[in-house]
Amino acid sequence: MDGRVPLWTIPHSVIQGVAWAQCIDWALVSLNTKVDERHRMGRPVTWARLKEAAFRSIFFLLHPQSPDALTLLLPQAQMMQQVGRLHGLERGSLAFASRAREIMSGSALTCHLYRQEERLKRLKHRMKVYFDASRPEHQEALRALWSATYPGQELHGLISDQWKEMGWQGRDPSTDFRGAGFISLENLLFFAKTFSTSFQRLLKKQGGKRAAWEYPFAVAGVNITFMIMQMLDLDASKPRTFVKTVFLQMLSENEWAFDLLYCVAFLVMDKQWLERNATYMEFNDVLKSTRTQLERELLMDDVLRIEDMPSYSLLC
Repeated sequence: MDGRVPLWTIPHSVIQGVAWAQCIDWALVSLNTKVDERHRMGRPVTWARLKEAAFRSIFFLLHPQSPDALTLLLPQAQMMQQVGRLHGLERGSLAFASRAREIMSGSALTCHLYRQEERLKRLKHRMKVYFDASRPEHQEALRALWSATYPGQELHGLISDQWKEMGWQGRDPSTDFRGAGFISLENLLFFAKTFSTSFQRLLKKQGGKRAAWEYPFAVAGVNITFMIMQMLDLDASKPRTFVKTVFLQMLSENEWAFDLLYCVAFLVMDKQWLERNATYMEFNDVLKSTRTQLERELLMDDVLRIEDMPSYSLLC
């Protein structure tokens, strides 16, 4: 696509047979659901935060292979229109469309579209890969996790009692990946390499008053991966909450957004564990409250990246 061609002159066939202006008008018909939800949560909507998010979502309209185009646009368009009214913009939809024309007539749009689509595709693929103990690359990832966790300590084998030290349920860690797949191992490895101090502190259960029956570190990590996958619900045809939409914008800015969110989630879970003085029997309750905390932070007005989340400061 020629970056000099204005958006409104592109044939309808390029944007899934629906004119972009019609898409926006349709999206703006329903207004109040998301705004009401945020007000109930005590989070006011602001113009500055939502306008950029809404403009980014419209980028999907130009990609004929993106099933998320309209579903991503709708909740943000609803909020944009309501915010416009709150600010006295009676012709909010026209102002929104005018600004969209300005933003999406440049060549940067093509790059943004391709990057966002490809990153989402790669992340979905990662989530579908099962752990296979017969695959050499999966074996190497396990060995890499051991090396990052216990530098200088020799691993006797991929099936060994040593793995229990890390918090796996038995001698063979491959049996614990069934719930979340290979991506849960990738998350642990990313955490160990990127935030080694935080990783080691949680592994060794340092800090705070610990229960006699603590959560097993590695198995907890697999459960956190699965919880985040459920929270984001990336395979859903329609987003059930605004969290998915917010996360996709973060993913467009940073391909490692999922892995960073995982690291934040692990720290939040451990913090709540200590605050509750919880035992292993309460692990699922702590995981639920962790999800609630993550959703709350992702929907904050000034959180545009994972690094903006208040709990990101827990990492070191």
